[in-house]
Amino acid sequence: MNMKQLDRIRTGKGFIAALDQSGGSTPKALLHYGIEETRYANEDEMYALVHEMRTRIIKSSAFDSRFILGAILFENTMDREIDGQLTADYLWEKKGIVPFLKIDKGLADLEDGVQLMKPNPGLGDLLKRATGRGIFGTKMRSVIHEANPAGIKKVVQQQFATAKQIMDMGLVPIIEPEVDITRPDKAESEKLLKAELTQHLSTLDPHAQVMLKLSIPSEDNFYSDLMNEPHVVRIVALSGGYSQTEANEKLARNHGLIASFSRALSEGLTAGQSNDEFDAMLSQSIQSIYEASIK
Repeated sequence: MNMKQLDRIRTGKGFIAALDQSGGSTPKALLHYGIEETRYANEDEMYALVHEMRTRIIKSSAFDSRFILGAILFENTMDREIDGQLTADYLWEKKGIVPFLKIDKGLADLEDGVQLMKPNPGLGDLLKRATGRGIFGTKMRSVIHEANPAGIKKVVQQQFATAKQIMDMGLVPIIEPEVDITRPDKAESEKLLKAELTQHLSTLDPHAQVMLKLSIPSEDNFYSDLMNEPHVVRIVALSGGYSQTEANEKLARNHGLIASFSRALSEGLTAGQSNDEFDAMLSQSIQSIYEASIK
């Protein structure tokens, strides 16, 4: 584990950029960016275009370590280069931004009100590659759709079992049990989730280090006590489908909670913009998310 990177994530002012749209969500991300599906004939061409988009974001003067602590990458991005350097090396050495990797393989079908992560038999090999490619930590997503105690228990059990495998490789896991923001029982789901997280954190080895990525809670500062839990490096928030403005407003009311936004970060960016227009739009987004994160 890189202690300089750990200290930056633990104590730095700023937020984490989520640049980790994977195979299923990449066409949608490209469409928001103004690239129609007719522009690419196969997966290779699609991934080349999305890497161009991510490279443009990362190389932008607006993508600055004064505001951004870390960036979450998709596996395909980790394996590619920016200006002759592996993406993670470029992020850290050129930008001073800590690289993370999305490691889940998507969501299983809905059961007990939740979607667990799909089985991931290749995880061990992926983690080995990640450690060799300059990755500091990982991210993995499950989704809670209703306040079902049995389902929420299963989500947290799976997340922590996977987190232990990740920590054994010297990486810091971001545990992400997203609560669906559209559900009427969201607040009740968060109460059940917090109880499960607290219980599992208490069972970790003394030196274990994890991060949590959670939906912005219905009750302001609901996760404040978890921020002081000795195993928790940082708690970050996902935008969860809120617009950038709404996500920022809600985030700013939760002191100590910082952003890890994906769609809300890239809102308004398009392939057809000039570099000046692109940088100005990205700078505006980064500044607003930063301000909400340091409240």
